[in-house]
Amino acid sequence: MKKTSAVTARLFRGTPRELAQLARALQRGELVAVPTETVYGLAADALNARACRKIFTAKGRPTTDPLIVHLHDLRDLARIAEPNAAALILARKFWPGPLTLVLPKKPVVPDIVSAGLPSVAVRMPQHPLFRRLLKVSGLLLAAPSANPFGYVSPTTAEHVCAGLGKKIRYILDGGPATIGLESTIVDLRDPAKPRLLRPGAITHAALQKALGRRVLLAKTGLRSVRGAQVSPGLLKQHYSPRTPVVLHSHFTVKQVRSSGEKEAWLFLAKPRELAGPHIHWLDPRGTLAGIARRLFSALRELDDGRFRRIHVELARGSGLAEAINDRLRRAAAR
Repeated sequence: MKKTSAVTARLFRGTPRELAQLARALQRGELVAVPTETVYGLAADALNARACRKIFTAKGRPTTDPLIVHLHDLRDLARIAEPNAAALILARKFWPGPLTLVLPKKPVVPDIVSAGLPSVAVRMPQHPLFRRLLKVSGLLLAAPSANPFGYVSPTTAEHVCAGLGKKIRYILDGGPATIGLESTIVDLRDPAKPRLLRPGAITHAALQKALGRRVLLAKTGLRSVRGAQVSPGLLKQHYSPRTPVVLHSHFTVKQVRSSGEKEAWLFLAKPRELAGPHIHWLDPRGTLAGIARRLFSALRELDDGRFRRIHVELARGSGLAEAINDRLRRAAAR
């Protein structure tokens, strides 16, 4: 365990003693930032309404945006939700992993967690350190991304320190997130009409194959009649750096060279003909997994670079490319 400089938060490395300490903090109703395979989350006891309200205060998050509840074991699902056959098919296929299911909720789930809706978003994370904390604490943990609301999601403990280090006390450091994009979200409130609400590492095609049926695509900004978001990640503007983001289907060498060094250019793969402090790339070979893993970290770095704009290439193809482009379009929205 080490103490960070100039912040009140402390980093924990996840020894058995430290996990026990963090588990006790969660049981007391405190917040703990946790690593997941997707992004870092800000966790609280999901069945403690007062503890969950602290998440919204720390992040500046509107209460119309619901939280995702994280489970350690599939047997926990029936404690908080009404699972159906389609949900169990996807859970057994993809859990633990980056898939969130929206299901009818049980009364035990506080309204603050579900934005007052009769549904709850649930997933079983894959990160081994987070899974150990879930087991040691014996709790179900609500955990949205551990950053100020609307800003670029954190994929390292250092990102959490930068954004929330003066508002929380505990950060469990599990290293950089291996996926780097938030979980896929599927609405299964009506199992006959599954809907993909947010794309992620579990692709649309993989969902349809597992279910053996069509999975509909939800519209951006889907809200209930009460004005609450049906799930996290549906806002048109989200994951946004302070510096304006401009999207391109591709870059030309002439376009980049004529722009000047106050314009940042973020390529998918390392460019051969261009170099300079304003030239950046996400993955040397442009693999989709590498692009996804580095995307949020790169946006944060460029946001601190005092550029006028950040120009970004859209990913090509389907599957994970759709999730990458979803995050980029929300980051660029104004």
